[in-house]
Amino acid sequence: MFVVTVAFGFAMAIPATGIAGDTIKIGVAGAHSGDLAYYGLPTINTAELVVAQYNAKGGINGKKVELLIEDDFCNPEMAINTATKLVTDGVDVVLGHICSGPTKAALPIYKEAGVIVMSPSATNVDLTKSGNYSNFFRTIFPDDAEAKAMVDFTLATLGAKRIAVVYDKGDYGKNRAEFAKELIEASGKAEVVFYEEGAPHPVDYTAIVQEIKRKRADAVIFGGYHPEASKIVSMMKKKRIDIPFVSDSGVKDDTFIKVAGINSEGVYASGPQDNAANPIAIAAIEDHKKAYNSDPGPFYEKAYSAALALLNAIEKAGSTDSDAIVMALQTEIVETPVGNIHFNAKGDAVGVGFVMYVVKDGKYVVVK
Repeated sequence: MFVVTVAFGFAMAIPATGIAGDTIKIGVAGAHSGDLAYYGLPTINTAELVVAQYNAKGGINGKKVELLIEDDFCNPEMAINTATKLVTDGVDVVLGHICSGPTKAALPIYKEAGVIVMSPSATNVDLTKSGNYSNFFRTIFPDDAEAKAMVDFTLATLGAKRIAVVYDKGDYGKNRAEFAKELIEASGKAEVVFYEEGAPHPVDYTAIVQEIKRKRADAVIFGGYHPEASKIVSMMKKKRIDIPFVSDSGVKDDTFIKVAGINSEGVYASGPQDNAANPIAIAAIEDHKKAYNSDPGPFYEKAYSAALALLNAIEKAGSTDSDAIVMALQTEIVETPVGNIHFNAKGDAVGVGFVMYVVKDGKYVVVK
């Protein structure tokens, strides 16, 4: 393995554009509007910052880097259109997509075109373990790994015996819930007393919450994103159901706390390992604050790491040939905000991890 060190700290610049063939084209695809834009917009900011850094030092192999940004609204059908447009526009690699369903829908189009895709947040297990997407990589852990962390925490730390498993309709939440249910049943230490899919954007979750209470659950494991989680925990508080609520990285963001308010206190969520002491992460976050006058938001460090890994691979490969890029991704260790990483043969990042967080005094803090 080779270790690549990337220098940080630079002035913000507008990504270069140019005539076709004169630039290296990086696609940025994901949810850039709608309810889940909070997850996708940090990846755009990431791409702008990292590309500005590369272009400030002359680009890659004599070529400037150009961004092609497309919104898939976290919708599989729109993702197909997004992928088609990016391929038509001559994209070389893609940073994204954000949601698992759209990622899976778009990947065959990229694969046929020989385009490498790297997501900071698509966690569906099949994306790497099925062997169907040799052009896909990610800087985040897969669903089964996070589900195991959630279940282990609920059983060992919280000591739950009667668990309700609830999820939203998306692939992201469904996969976590399915794995969680299987792991709980296989453990022999607890039982799943209630397993339910929640309808998207209902007026409230009264029926589900009442069933959680009727089944005498002593903990809830939720798979999905913050909009539905905030409704469930708020309804639980309203119905005076005081049991642990354990969720995933789709809930581990400040928007959940803002929406759920006081009802978010005590909610647990798994998420990327705390990189607060990582100097590269510190510099990347400071760069974001200087450029955008705001905190970066969820998946920013994962996206920053993905952007660095992609551009470094192109640089080391000396071309945008997909086979050469894959070889570089698997053999070059890159220093990133999430640690020193490279990628295994399936496309999963080696060197990333996650921990459990809890909302305390209006902030997510690591569970000690």
